[in-house]
Amino acid sequence: MKVGVVVFPGSNCDHDAYRAFKLVSGVEPIYLWHGSHDLENSDIVVLPGGFSYGDYLRAGAIARFSPIMKKVFDFAHNGGVVLGICNGFQILTESGLLPGALLRNNGLRFVCKEVILRVETDRPLITADIKPGTLLRMPVAHGEGGYFANHSDITRLETSGRILFRYVDSAGAVTSGANPNGSINGIAGIVNEDGNVFGMMPHPERASEAILGSSDGLALIKSLCLQVAGGAVAR
Repeated sequence: MKVGVVVFPGSNCDHDAYRAFKLVSGVEPIYLWHGSHDLENSDIVVLPGGFSYGDYLRAGAIARFSPIMKKVFDFAHNGGVVLGICNGFQILTESGLLPGALLRNNGLRFVCKEVILRVETDRPLITADIKPGTLLRMPVAHGEGGYFANHSDITRLETSGRILFRYVDSAGAVTSGANPNGSINGIAGIVNEDGNVFGMMPHPERASEAILGSSDGLALIKSLCLQVAGGAVAR
C-alpha cells in the first residue's frame, strides 16, 4: 500500500510522517511535491504539519491553492483517504474538505507540549482498532489550533459521531486546563461526513516510537493503514 506525504514549502513534519508510516508493515511512503499534479497512485494522502508558505495570511490559506491540492480535492471527493495533521488540518478546513476553522490559540501564544486525547468513536478508519474512551498521549505544536465552527456545524459533528478526539485531563475529563488552544468542546480532531477525510491538531507521527516519549500515535497510523489495506474504503 502506498502513502503519499505532501511536501509544501515550510513543511517540517514531512519526514516524521514518512518515518511513522514506514513503521507499518506493508506500507510504502513516498513524498509528493506541492507543485505536482500527480498523486502517484497513493492509497492514502497525508498533509503533514509545519508552516506551509510561512503561514502568511493565515495558516493553510496559501497551501490550499497549491497545484497538488486540486488532485487531493478530487481524490477526497472520489472516496480517497486523506489525513491532515496540524498544518494539514488547517489546510483541510481552508479547502473546505472539513468544516470549521483553526483560530489563534486563546492565549495568543505558540503551544508546544504533550497533551492527552480521549478517543470518542471507533467508527472511522483511523480509530477503528481503538476502544472509545481510550486515552492517548502525543504532542501539539501550533499557534493557530483552536477549532471553531458555527453552532449548526458543531451540532452536526457532535450528533453524527464525527468528533475523533477531545483534549482531556489525566482522568479523561474535558476541562479548560486540559485544552491547549481553546477549541470548542475540547475538539482535537474530526472526520468528514463520508468518513474518508481526517483532521487533527496533535501529532501522532511524533508519538510513534517509545524513544519519542510515547508510541500512542502509531496505533492511529496502524489502524488507518490496516483498514484501508483491508478494503474498508471503496476506491
